[in-house]
Amino acid sequence: MKKFLLSSFIILIGLSFLGRLSYLQIFSFSPNQILEDPAIKTLYDFPERGYIYDRNGKLLVANQAAYDVMVIPREVKPLDTLEFCNLIGIDKSTFIKNLKNARKHSPRLPYVMVSQLSKEDYAKLQEKMRKYEGFYIQKRSQRYYDTKSAANALGYISQVTPGDLKKFPYYSQGELKGKTGVEKQYEDILRGRKGVKYIQKDRFNRDIGPYKNGALDTLPEPGKEIQLTIDKELQEYGEKLMVGKHGGIVALDPNSGEILSLISGPTYDPALLVGRKRSANYSKLYYDSIAKPTWDRSLLAQESPGSPFKVINALVALQEDVMTPEDKIRCYNGFYVGKNRTKRGCHCGGGLRDMYSGIYKSCNAYFAGTFKQIFDKFETTDEAMDVWQKHVKSFGLGEYLGTDLPTGSRGRIPGKEYYDRVYGDNRWTWSYIVSISFGQGEVAVTPIQLANMTAAIANKGYYYTPHILKKVEGKPITDPKYTQRKYTTIDKENFEPVIKGMEAVYKTPGGTAHWLQVPGINIAGKTGTVENFTRINGVRTQLTDHSIFVAFAPVENPKIALAIFIEHGYFGGRYAGHIASLMIEKYLKGEITRKDLEKKMLEKTLEKEYAKPYSGEPFPINERVW
Repeated sequence: MKKFLLSSFIILIGLSFLGRLSYLQIFSFSPNQILEDPAIKTLYDFPERGYIYDRNGKLLVANQAAYDVMVIPREVKPLDTLEFCNLIGIDKSTFIKNLKNARKHSPRLPYVMVSQLSKEDYAKLQEKMRKYEGFYIQKRSQRYYDTKSAANALGYISQVTPGDLKKFPYYSQGELKGKTGVEKQYEDILRGRKGVKYIQKDRFNRDIGPYKNGALDTLPEPGKEIQLTIDKELQEYGEKLMVGKHGGIVALDPNSGEILSLISGPTYDPALLVGRKRSANYSKLYYDSIAKPTWDRSLLAQESPGSPFKVINALVALQEDVMTPEDKIRCYNGFYVGKNRTKRGCHCGGGLRDMYSGIYKSCNAYFAGTFKQIFDKFETTDEAMDVWQKHVKSFGLGEYLGTDLPTGSRGRIPGKEYYDRVYGDNRWTWSYIVSISFGQGEVAVTPIQLANMTAAIANKGYYYTPHILKKVEGKPITDPKYTQRKYTTIDKENFEPVIKGMEAVYKTPGGTAHWLQVPGINIAGKTGTVENFTRINGVRTQLTDHSIFVAFAPVENPKIALAIFIEHGYFGGRYAGHIASLMIEKYLKGEITRKDLEKKMLEKTLEKEYAKPYSGEPFPINERVW
């Protein structure tokens, strides 16, 4: 009996081993096991990335052929190193370093020795490739740009880093991945899916055919083509206008939140970040500390909004029933605040101001008085500040907008907690913070937030989250995050008087942009001049003011809303205002009728301003427009 049990036990164990071995041989499949098997060589077939088009179907980004020199370290035989290095365009020290890195990565797995050979270098190398055992050429595609614009929006691709490989198991060493912009945000859509072939090797390390007759091989799936909301012509035109100027431009379609242009200046040709010179070019761009071409000012620059912010305070006052459009406040070429009756300046010319003239003449005194009326309504400063902040933030200010771009800044709309830290709880009043009533002080916004605020005004109380993706493979996006309206806390009827005031900025003599009218187009806008201070050797020093402008058009049926921010651009109606009127005319008419203005903005630069260590004298105060 014991002998029978022992025999049965041995047979059962044997059958179990045989069953498990059969399962592993026939049914079990693990890509990692195959990759680690020295008798199997893995070859990847990389797909083309998806093409990128603008909103009108014009090509922005396509692909071109590129070639990587791959190495499998354990298969490398002695070779003429100098000849090989000359063929692939590297020196001997680089060859040794790369081969060492390849062995460290894995002696059995392919490693990129040299990436993105040119067609000429590939042709020379291909003829002699048989001489260099352990090396082979892998074809892939790299980006081709049909525009020299939109580098900040499109982004770029480059080889995955060791950190990427740990975080994203899909990738293997040497693969390309989107690093910024649309390329990063929509990497999963654009990259496609790579194919793979497994080659069986014999005991002499020779290829003998497909592993399992190719049963585990897969074909590559090309990336999907996408259509952006960007208008290629408007983007290219705006970037030409920004040559020699630092700042950001964002144009939106108020009816959808689609980004029509996303401009950061200075910028660069996106083709600079393609090919073997990508790394050197990127370093040169990144370490340019004056121009900062890789820093997207349209999404990241956080500056005081200046006078465009006045219209928000007007809307809050109307919503809280503390002012009517007809109520007047006297301007004494300034206004007085505090127990000591300190005078703060204004440059509108003085006199009685109602809401319309307060907006089109950009009167600081009027909006300081309006701000006081808001705070006087409530029993406590904290309560007033909470209400004010709630209204302002409902326009998408002071928070991340939630765009479909991988970068951004939240700006700052200060609340009671902020000022309690600065002054102490219950130790401050409206007069301490009156600067925020006209967009100075502690308020900070980004150009895209200003454009979104303008779109909400154009729509009389709602906006769509700004976004840059329009279609994937011809199908419109349906994500409710971008298709549903976001409502402000301001009632629709309260926008009418504010919009009339913004329209008067253009139409009324004395309006801060009355000389910038576009024939045949009714525009509502607001100029902004932002004081610009810095500390030099510990001393608070005033630099040349920033120029800001917001506008939408046509007033009766808005199709474009935009914000323009020009560093050291003097007053709002100067650089920013001129560029805004040209951008609006270009988008709505398709051509420019005011050729003299266009010529001036295309040729005029601010390079002398940016070259200064600081501006010794501020812009003459009597010439500022607020």
